[in-house]
Amino acid sequence: MERIFEGVRVIEIAQWVFVPAATTLLADLGADVLKIEHPGTGDASRGLVTQGLGSGSTVNLGWEQNNRGKRSLGIDLKKPEGRELVHRLVASADVFVTNFRPRALERLKLDVEDLRAHNPKLVYARGHGLGVRGAEANRPSYDMTAFWSRGAMAHTLSRPGMEPPVGQRPAFGDRSSAMSLAFGIASALFKRERTGEPSVVDVSLLSTAMWVLASDLVYCGNPDYDPHAPHARRDNPVSGVYRTADDRWITLVFLQPDRYWADFCHHLGRPDLADDPRFIDMRARAENSDECARILDDTFASQTYAHWCDKFSDLDAPWAPMQTVRELRDDPQVRANGYLAPVESPDGTAYDLVGSPCQFDEEVPSLGSAPEVGAHTEEVLLEMGMSWEEIEAFKRDGAII
Repeated sequence: MERIFEGVRVIEIAQWVFVPAATTLLADLGADVLKIEHPGTGDASRGLVTQGLGSGSTVNLGWEQNNRGKRSLGIDLKKPEGRELVHRLVASADVFVTNFRPRALERLKLDVEDLRAHNPKLVYARGHGLGVRGAEANRPSYDMTAFWSRGAMAHTLSRPGMEPPVGQRPAFGDRSSAMSLAFGIASALFKRERTGEPSVVDVSLLSTAMWVLASDLVYCGNPDYDPHAPHARRDNPVSGVYRTADDRWITLVFLQPDRYWADFCHHLGRPDLADDPRFIDMRARAENSDECARILDDTFASQTYAHWCDKFSDLDAPWAPMQTVRELRDDPQVRANGYLAPVESPDGTAYDLVGSPCQFDEEVPSLGSAPEVGAHTEEVLLEMGMSWEEIEAFKRDGAII
């Protein structure tokens, strides 16, 4: 099942992270993703060399994470000959995917009607900032603008009065949106397989933010709803976060608190609390929530983070240590499930990449490296049946490298 999309060809004309990350998920499962880049500069994200920092590694890790397993063709889309090559590639493709804005696609003759003229069965997929309709459909967008800021993520996750607001992590909205776009493309391929009809697939950073914040958005239909209201531990002391002696945090989410209370008290080293009339059940703890929370605050603050992680290691309840990113890399569950996979570049450099969160038949997909600009141009054109003379002609015209 690792090659579930084997035989599916995807033409990608996109830059940065959102759309390239979506096609990477398809490539992980066997799709032949042909990434068309400018023959001189390539995808603009190649220039974000700060993402390539690592333990003495010269590998651009950000580029590898978002473009592994693809083949790169260096084609100049501004030249008529370059656009001719794209049209010929599209004729034998299953999917075309882009994050170019509508105006640019129209100018380059790459919109739906143009490409369907060469392949009526083509699945056409677009990733964009604010949707394809409305006055701002052509507004340039990144995930920090359309997803994080416009999509209310920053406001929702920032406490009132916080200055500046909580900052977004790199490509947070891009990768969330990439999952939706990959799902949309897979759905469209399934529909075409069943009905013979192709689809146009659209996913925006804004719509993804709304999906992520769906609970808040629907609850806001109630005029009294406040996304910044105090945490639920006000009424349920065993649903919240607790500070340890070394200023780390432990998270408890006992949404069925009576089910876990007695065992939790035992692991906490406070078996006396289990039968305390003030805390004997959910109603009693709610009535005495301030006192219960104070006792838990003091108890957690008396020992270190490592102590509580050890004490709760066999607690059969929904709790978690609030880990750092470095700790997450070495999490035993991460390693056991192959969520961080080893990759080796063509020059033998070894590094780890995050795999797709979706696995099939309990198999961990093997990951490949990302291509250099135009590394596969000649290879793919020869596969199309072009002669070396034709390829040389396109090179003389400057359409390819």
